[in-house]
Amino acid sequence: MSRIAPVLNVLSKVIMLFAATFLVPLGLSWLLGDGAEYAYDDAIVITFAAGAFTWLLTRGRQRELQIRDGFLLVVLAWTSIPAFATLPLLFYLPHLSFTDAYFETVSGITTTGATVLTGLDALPMSINLWRGLLVWFGGMGLIVLAVAILPLLGVGGMQMYKAETPGPMKDTKLTPRITETAKGLYLIYVGISVACGVSFWLAGMTPFDAVMHAFATMGLGGFSSHDASFGYWNSPAIEAVTVVFMLLAGINFSTHFLAWRQRGLNAYRVDPEARWFLAVTLGSALLIAVYLRAVHVYPDFLEALRYAVFNTVSIATTTGFANTDYNQWPIFAPLWMLMLSGFASCSGSTGGGMKMVRAQLLFRQGRRELTRLIHPAARLPVKLAGQVVPNNVIYAVLAFAFMYVCAILVMTLLMTASGLDLITAFSAVLASINNTGPGLNAVGPATTYAVLTDFQTWVCTIAMLLGRLELLTVLVVFSRAFWRA
Repeated sequence: MSRIAPVLNVLSKVIMLFAATFLVPLGLSWLLGDGAEYAYDDAIVITFAAGAFTWLLTRGRQRELQIRDGFLLVVLAWTSIPAFATLPLLFYLPHLSFTDAYFETVSGITTTGATVLTGLDALPMSINLWRGLLVWFGGMGLIVLAVAILPLLGVGGMQMYKAETPGPMKDTKLTPRITETAKGLYLIYVGISVACGVSFWLAGMTPFDAVMHAFATMGLGGFSSHDASFGYWNSPAIEAVTVVFMLLAGINFSTHFLAWRQRGLNAYRVDPEARWFLAVTLGSALLIAVYLRAVHVYPDFLEALRYAVFNTVSIATTTGFANTDYNQWPIFAPLWMLMLSGFASCSGSTGGGMKMVRAQLLFRQGRRELTRLIHPAARLPVKLAGQVVPNNVIYAVLAFAFMYVCAILVMTLLMTASGLDLITAFSAVLASINNTGPGLNAVGPATTYAVLTDFQTWVCTIAMLLGRLELLTVLVVFSRAFWRA
């Protein structure tokens, strides 16, 4: 208890701050009189009281957090905050079980976008806004937000940032002070979100839909306020705007930060991930369009290109929006799209999966081993952007890849053992661990995850958390070495 008490003390402050976020949907509910006000009133009281009680119990145990405390705080925050986030859903939708409500909020916070809810068009606007806000908060990471806020409470945050920041280059610093980095990243995030919302509104969305879908787009989580997702509008203009901002959100936000600070585009040119991300994603969309036209799914190429680009970019960036039921396409196309979600998005973006930088390092490590078979004595450093990558980073990427594959295999086996067909089980696990949202077959874009049993829902929930926290951050907390003195 003495070890975790300082972590619980910090977590209690995060929970009390999180209680304030209910004020946003509460304000909208009061403004519109949509009948959901009581759900937020009770949620604020319960969440703040829980945080305050924990703070009172641990206020005498405060100390500077160590690195391992940062990992524990990240895991506790990402598992406990979704539990409090379920309260408005449970109060307003009394038929909803805690399992389904927790799945929904974990899906939002982890920017997965998978849902168990139907009848979204009939839900109060404040409930849909709450779902969108969860995606937006999760987009940059609640812990990064806490890194910007907690120093004001007298708590340092370097350890948390190292635990939370995606990608293998966790020691990369953008500014000497982590607080300034977090503030800079959030400034960029908010600025692009505003531009996205205004663009949606100009393209034809209502102001509410523009805000709701700007949250979901920038967080790369596919929550929509309509059951038909982007099929509701059937608008090429809205889809074009969405594609542009999904691509922006799929690029490392530190690259956006550097481009803004340098007042130029050179940061994108030298980013080793960005050009590969754009080439792989847009190239795949073009080839899928050619394939769909060749197998006569669509009567002309332009129509095939429209649907291929929107859905391929959506899935590759792990957003999860859909403007058609691509589950009806020949299996090759949606399976290719789902595979892209495993590696296409950049580290430091709001996307999921292994990230492009890891895929690049794995490819170069594989090429080095092939060359070493021919020239066993040769010195063959792995380079990225002209820089030699230390072997310890390569080993970390290999360990991550091994854990990633093992997690997919184990959870797919569990899902098939529980009665699901292989395609549904595999795609549900892959879409969850990559934080993509829709899978295939029974959990395709035209359906929801409500078809799953409670056991299968919990497997997907764990997969979403593992993927969002990049596996090792979670698994290290369950290692024996972590709890040794």
